[in-house]
Amino acid sequence: MKRLALNLFIENWERKCLSILLALVIWLTVNHSLTMTKTVSIPVKINNLPTDKTIQGLTREGFLPKKIALTLTGNRSFLADLSANDLEAVIDASGMNDEWIATISKKNLISLSPDLEIANNISDITHERFIIRLTRLVTEKIPVLITQPIGEAPRGYQYLDVWPYRLTLSVSGPEEVVKQLKSQGEKLTFNLNHITKDELDAIAAHTLSSKDSEISFFVPDLWKQISLPSLSDLPLEIDDPQAKLLRIDFVRSDLIPLDRPLPIALYFPPESLSRYNPANTLVALTPLVQEINGLKMIQKPLFAKGVSHLFVQLVRNMVQISVPVAPKKRGNALDWCVTFVNSQVLEDLYVTALLSDSSTEELHKMVPPLREEYLRNRFRNYMNRFQLYLNDEKKFELKISLEDGSLFISEKT
Repeated sequence: MKRLALNLFIENWERKCLSILLALVIWLTVNHSLTMTKTVSIPVKINNLPTDKTIQGLTREGFLPKKIALTLTGNRSFLADLSANDLEAVIDASGMNDEWIATISKKNLISLSPDLEIANNISDITHERFIIRLTRLVTEKIPVLITQPIGEAPRGYQYLDVWPYRLTLSVSGPEEVVKQLKSQGEKLTFNLNHITKDELDAIAAHTLSSKDSEISFFVPDLWKQISLPSLSDLPLEIDDPQAKLLRIDFVRSDLIPLDRPLPIALYFPPESLSRYNPANTLVALTPLVQEINGLKMIQKPLFAKGVSHLFVQLVRNMVQISVPVAPKKRGNALDWCVTFVNSQVLEDLYVTALLSDSSTEELHKMVPPLREEYLRNRFRNYMNRFQLYLNDEKKFELKISLEDGSLFISEKT
């Protein structure tokens, strides 16, 4: 056994070492001389664009919107380990026309790994032809419409309004894309489910005065973003100065007593005066309707809900039940609605009362024109949403019928 080992490793060791060395050299030579072809899709970056030009879909980092598939020929061992994440192509746009056919060669390839040597391991690059088109770079302000929120207000509160209704967003990009965005505008919709009762309670504890019951939830900056995939792969933050005022207003769901009887006013359409007019059509007295000093009135405890105490205080003496005397085609049932007398005067009183209230700190942070616009919008919103209630759950509804010149008004059950 010892003799066999000596013969195997000791005898003619010089020749054996030389053979091993030659075999290693031959293996390395053959291995590096073997070639293969591999296709990888890599990002393409455009450098040195003119300051007034851009490419549609170009990212913030300067990459084309789509990767380019390159067919690489080169060293087998090098390409076998190569992945698409190891390379990117860089094209210099200096001195180019507005449209040209791009070519990617070895000089355009950039290794993203310091261990990769491109020059000696890639012999040929082919790809499908692609055209680069430059377009005019413009900056515009596009309108952003704040729409009605989705979701439900937290328990104990009612959604009132969102303000401002309209903002702008400054964007830069290809002229065609920016013009289209400007013409169609963008919409931003908030979700009330993302606002908690604890958040509103905390705001109410610090801001509610004895005169009012509105709560303003100021929209977080993270919500003030618009996604424009045609211009950016990341959401864009609204840069309108008024965006800092963006708020969602709520009002407490409190029942507020009117503490007044409601007058009933009849309206006679001119086209039917020959048939229905004040001379032949009167409101009949019922358990619900009483006559007070010659005026027919609804004498029943009623409440308002979803509005402020100040609003009710101002309008309670100027609100009435209006009945258009125009029976429907089928039957003699009549419609009715709540109307406000001299609504413009009421609106002015509401605005004046709040502008003079020094406790409304958030209001006084606005510039005067915006402050007044905001309050007038709120008052009109209250008028549009005003409803009468019997209790916290049940709305006050009427059933009105016309029989032999008498209007019978009763409570709908």
